[in-house]
Amino acid sequence: MEVLEYSLQYSILKTDDIKNVTAVIVAAGSSNRMGGVNKQFLALNGIPVVARTLIAFQNCDYISKIIVVCKPEDANKIQNLSIKYHIDKLADITDGGTSRAQSVLNGVLRVDSNCNILLIHDGARPLVSNEVIERVVNATAKHGAATCAVPMKDTVKVVNEDGIVVSTPNRLSMVAVQTPQGFKIDLYKIAAEKAGQDIDKFSDDCSLVESAGNSVCTVLGDYKNIKITTAEDICIATALLKENEQCE
Repeated sequence: MEVLEYSLQYSILKTDDIKNVTAVIVAAGSSNRMGGVNKQFLALNGIPVVARTLIAFQNCDYISKIIVVCKPEDANKIQNLSIKYHIDKLADITDGGTSRAQSVLNGVLRVDSNCNILLIHDGARPLVSNEVIERVVNATAKHGAATCAVPMKDTVKVVNEDGIVVSTPNRLSMVAVQTPQGFKIDLYKIAAEKAGQDIDKFSDDCSLVESAGNSVCTVLGDYKNIKITTAEDICIATALLKENEQCE
């Protein structure tokens, strides 16, 4: 509950108070756990996964520009989806790298010099809400680096290479980190430069920034903000969309 209590201290700033926010959408993964099927273009209630992600950032008043990182062969598909779904904030499409970290860096290098706040988001998280995006932007503006996260529901075990439990961390001090993750852009670039060739070893963008000695603020995410990774996730996301429509 610490994440929930902490996040509530952030009031939503007026859009005039935050300017030049660029979202880098990372959609260059291999989709190995989907059997090689490109999850970005799978349909959720008739709309491709990555299109729903783009729509979410298009509809957020805080976002000035969107950059998509994808496989070279997917660039035309992304462009066509942006036209079909009126994503006029799309400023650039660039190629992915040999790892997620390299793909992110490729996107960051295409960001305009007037960008103040950088958001990095998984293209395969199509159910991100406007409220979550705003919380991350707000916290980034205040603290320099922020991510959305949710309290852990399950007990977590640390195991050794033989699968034997070696410790049980206190669940109340643990969170599951999501995206978007936000950074003052200079802070991210300095961290990437310090990492150099070791950038690939970082599991997420926050860990890269943490390695350079920076603190990362957490704000409340959303359990519905799932990442489409396996075929089961498509079924879950479809059910969540249906639930949302029934609540509207």
